[in-house]
Amino acid sequence: MARKSTVNSKITSTASTTSELSLKQAVFLTPAGVSRIKEELAFLKQVKSREVAQRIAFAREMGGLEENVEFDAAVEEQGLVEARIVSLEQMLKHVKLIKHEHKETSVTMGSTVSLKLSGVKQKYTIVGKFEANPAKKMISNESPIGLALLGAHIGDDIEVKTPASSYQCRILEID
Repeated sequence: MARKSTVNSKITSTASTTSELSLKQAVFLTPAGVSRIKEELAFLKQVKSREVAQRIAFAREMGGLEENVEFDAAVEEQGLVEARIVSLEQMLKHVKLIKHEHKETSVTMGSTVSLKLSGVKQKYTIVGKFEANPAKKMISNESPIGLALLGAHIGDDIEVKTPASSYQCRILEID
């Protein structure tokens, strides 16, 4: 059941993902990110689409399609699932794999960076915007801190500028 809620929450974000993805825009993903997208795509095509089709067939059997809430909900979900499938296929079509070399002397895509921020040691991994998850310390290369970190070296003091403020941090390690 937890799997369904994860996929459903991803399905509801389809519109924003699709609108962010232009036809030729590179999608930066780690190998793990590519695997997660392929897994979700397979689930949507093999499991979720069939579940929704069964719900539609069942609702049709109930008759009275004009006022059949179950039918309307299932058709709407079918549209969301199909849109998410298209979005994921587009992402995979334009993927640029993040290949991180652990010998890097500067911060690049895929780097895990330890830094001192407001006196506290933090660790972030720089990923593409479609894989970013700040709660898991995976930050987008397009975010203010991601932009500030890219190209920096161990020992550098960098300034991170956000719309609300700016702050300083020091790079301690690059993995």
